[in-house]
Amino acid sequence: MPIETTDIFTSQLPVGETLRIQRTRFRPETPVENAKRISIVSGIHGDELEGQLVIYLLAAWLREHPEALRGTVDIYPAVNSLGVDTIIRGFPLYEIDLNRAFPGARNDFLPAQVVHALAEDVEGSDIAVDIHSSNIFLREIPQIRINKEFSDSTFPLAKKLNCDFIWIHDAVTVLEATFSHTMNTRGTKTLVVEMGVGMRLTKAYGRQLLVGILNLMKSEGIIETVADYNVREPFTSEVGDVYYLNAPAGGLFVPALDHCDLITEGQWIGDIVDPLSGTVRASIHAPHGGILFTLREYPVVYEGSLLARIFGASDEEN
Repeated sequence: MPIETTDIFTSQLPVGETLRIQRTRFRPETPVENAKRISIVSGIHGDELEGQLVIYLLAAWLREHPEALRGTVDIYPAVNSLGVDTIIRGFPLYEIDLNRAFPGARNDFLPAQVVHALAEDVEGSDIAVDIHSSNIFLREIPQIRINKEFSDSTFPLAKKLNCDFIWIHDAVTVLEATFSHTMNTRGTKTLVVEMGVGMRLTKAYGRQLLVGILNLMKSEGIIETVADYNVREPFTSEVGDVYYLNAPAGGLFVPALDHCDLITEGQWIGDIVDPLSGTVRASIHAPHGGILFTLREYPVVYEGSLLARIFGASDEEN
């Protein structure tokens, strides 16, 4: 099985080092007619590492099963390699969120050159999967976020990825500057996966998404294997609403529930406490029953801080 690692972008840095954005390509030993291509991308944010574990697991699987490959698999583990090296979410020195800089341009400033190179290299793929973690403040169950503008083509693929939740967003202006919006407009069906927490690895989530990617690749003819991948039936925001819980006061948030719990309306979510006075500043209760799919990970909160998200089925579904 031919395996090629390529620099898709390089730039000399002032410190005498070279910035490199790399891709590894896996191709079948014997070319397959009308073979499809899938690109797996992670590390657009430097503090998000969950995708690197998934890509490692996928690359290891491909090396162990070279006979199964029927299409092309491209992996991009660390798009924001400077951010990964410095544990910074954005692009260092420029304070730019790379996922708000697409499509970029060849002669623009450095972060825009990086995203331009990525978009140009991924273009032509049949499918792309953009893997994100949450930030250091929140933990997310494995979920897929889809722009409603492209949901007709991407939703059927999303259901194959073994995630727990598919969240279909209405199009907003900021999405036009993201990798997924750029690639979808260029004809590559692109899915955004969000899972876990920033600066950490959640091994169970990594294995879960690996199964989903293998299932997707098998269904699209990119791999051929006798294995059956039993994937989860996700719940979707098409049949319900997402409820946000924000902190009514500052303090230390102490959750009373586990992430991904099934909860009822009015159930106690946790307390915001004041360690100095030994008092509870606010008790947090669920505004609606459903799935607790986002939960605060970093305990220090201020008024307005996001504590949790709940997906609740519509009244007609209850």
